Amino acid sequence: MASRTDDAAHGHPVDPVAGGSSLEYGFSPSWHAVIRFNQFSLARGTKPLFDSTSFTLNPGEKAGLVGANGAGKSTLFSVLRGELHADGGDVALPPSWQIAHVAQETPAVDRTALAYTLDGDAALRAIETRIAAASAAHDGAAEAEAHTAFADADGYTAPARAEALLLGLGFTLEQTREPVASFSGGWRMRLNLAQALMCRSDLLLLDEPTNHLDLDAIVWLEDWLKRYAGTLVVISHDREFLDSICNVTLHLEQQQVKRYGGNYSQFEVLRAQQLALQQSTYEKQQKTVAHLQSFIDRFKAKATKARQAQSRMKALEKMELIAPAHAASPFTFEFRTPDAAPNPMLVMEDVRCGYRPPDDPAGEIVIVNGVTLSIQSGQRIGLLGANGQGKSTLIKTLAGTLEALSGHVREGRGLRVGYFAQHQLETLRTDDTPLQHIARLAPDTREQELRDFLGGFNFPGEMATSPIGPFSGGEKARLALALIIWQKPNLLLLDEPTNHLDLETRHALTMALAQFEGTLILVSHDRHLLRATTDQFMLVAKHRLQPFDGDLDDYRDWLLQHAAEQRAALKAAANGATGDGTGSGSGDDLNAGSNRKEQRRLEAETRQRLAHLKKPLQTRIAKIEKEMDTLNAEKATLDAFVADPASYEPEKKAKLTEAIRRQADVAGRLETLEAEWLEAHEELEQIG
Repeated sequence: MASRTDDAAHGHPVDPVAGGSSLEYGFSPSWHAVIRFNQFSLARGTKPLFDSTSFTLNPGEKAGLVGANGAGKSTLFSVLRGELHADGGDVALPPSWQIAHVAQETPAVDRTALAYTLDGDAALRAIETRIAAASAAHDGAAEAEAHTAFADADGYTAPARAEALLLGLGFTLEQTREPVASFSGGWRMRLNLAQALMCRSDLLLLDEPTNHLDLDAIVWLEDWLKRYAGTLVVISHDREFLDSICNVTLHLEQQQVKRYGGNYSQFEVLRAQQLALQQSTYEKQQKTVAHLQSFIDRFKAKATKARQAQSRMKALEKMELIAPAHAASPFTFEFRTPDAAPNPMLVMEDVRCGYRPPDDPAGEIVIVNGVTLSIQSGQRIGLLGANGQGKSTLIKTLAGTLEALSGHVREGRGLRVGYFAQHQLETLRTDDTPLQHIARLAPDTREQELRDFLGGFNFPGEMATSPIGPFSGGEKARLALALIIWQKPNLLLLDEPTNHLDLETRHALTMALAQFEGTLILVSHDRHLLRATTDQFMLVAKHRLQPFDGDLDDYRDWLLQHAAEQRAALKAAANGATGDGTGSGSGDDLNAGSNRKEQRRLEAETRQRLAHLKKPLQTRIAKIEKEMDTLNAEKATLDAFVADPASYEPEKKAKLTEAIRRQADVAGRLETLEAEWLEAHEELEQIG
């Protein structure tokens, strides 16, 4: 996770421009130091990745490292970490610098998430070891000295700072106390990221840090990185993330690393200008070369013109030829024109979305409750909300792969749904070829037509008939999209379609979706994709679906305000508490004595006070939910009776009149209860 570690005195004051505390946002390096690659060359096996390339990075700069897959981005990170060495030229970076990076593996340990995050601060852990050793040796002077070092390193606030990192990355306060082994792979990667951020580093290396994050966590991470005072190098396929964070772009192409000032969007503009200028200069030079060569060819055999011909030959030999501008061929595709769509396309009435446990078919796990939605033809909706709130569950219910627990879902006649699941790649057969995959969808279509279609998705020739097992994640994602597009859907449901796509393919998908003539509902943490392809947003929060009146900038501001309130509440509740979470055993020694006893007393009082405030609200919410369940059951019976044609027989007139009256009463009461339920939950959240 970190390398080149120093002792606790390693840190420097934070650059006043960067802001933030030195311990929270990393240490400022020596400002005269630079990272310098000079005539750097490196090959992996027989493949040369870098050939005599040179560039520098200054302290405090935040650089985006971009380039095609396989260009050498991850290899460059290995060089910076000291794991690989140059074949030619040299690499220099300050030997005293501490380097942090995100580990790719997470041990399934029983240490808590909080203790695991604190392990990122190796210097603090070293001081804890010194304290424990001095205490065991009954060396009072050494123990006092180590305690002073611990206080100087802000050790007493470390658990609170680690908690803030974990909360920002989407963990709940309860989850910070759970063992690492209890988390899934994606959440363990978040733990590794938290540990890297906890490291007091001079250089931070992040390789696709947003891959396992939702939009809420990405917004928080951006805010944190903007205040990080060290040098940052980040690999990412999220252009808005790069635009927000980076002030330098390092572009890897043709075995060279070229430095551009500015973020990713500025890099694109500068590179386009340079390519245009290079191509223009190349074309002009080619005309000069052709003119000289023509003179030489015409007159080199004539005695009277031999001297002039020789002169032009020397001029041609001395000319440093300009290479033609090279840019990778842009990958593009488009959606097929869908058939006529119904309107409305799909209607949900009071739907409860969730799961029935396999071991209890009668039981229910409700994820999103009370969904009433009418999807109109031509709508382009972006779904917002934190992980776990139910975006994917809602999409699955819309797609019909998950049955609604209750309520009504009605599809319009002629509806054709194209559904890209978050784990769509797992549905592909690794032993089959792209051609076999699409032939299953179109068994009566000529092979050449299928090959032509696959060629449009960069599966040409032999690639179309090769098993997809060795394909990259991006190639498999392209194939999954191609299979959906072949079916000409008029309603597209896309759940994180860009997870495995590089920048070029993301751009191609963005352009294709912008021109898609059907209806779109999109879940994505790629804000550039959301901005370019949707025109309204809905929020899944508190397990409810509701319109979001604003754009992505408004959503970002709302998230940051919520995060700030959460941190403030945590700080107030802790009242300066250090927590236990050190996980090393030495934390109990460090916090022993009267201060710790007093702190525990204050923590207990805080918990008691919060529980006292919460209990009546929790009781009220339970009572409301019980009444709502009863009324919903009655409403279903009344709705069925009113909808039954037999209820309109003359002899049932009085019963029908009473049912309609009662139906209105129940609907009104449910509306009141729902408002009370929301109000009670908001009060509960304000308490924390």
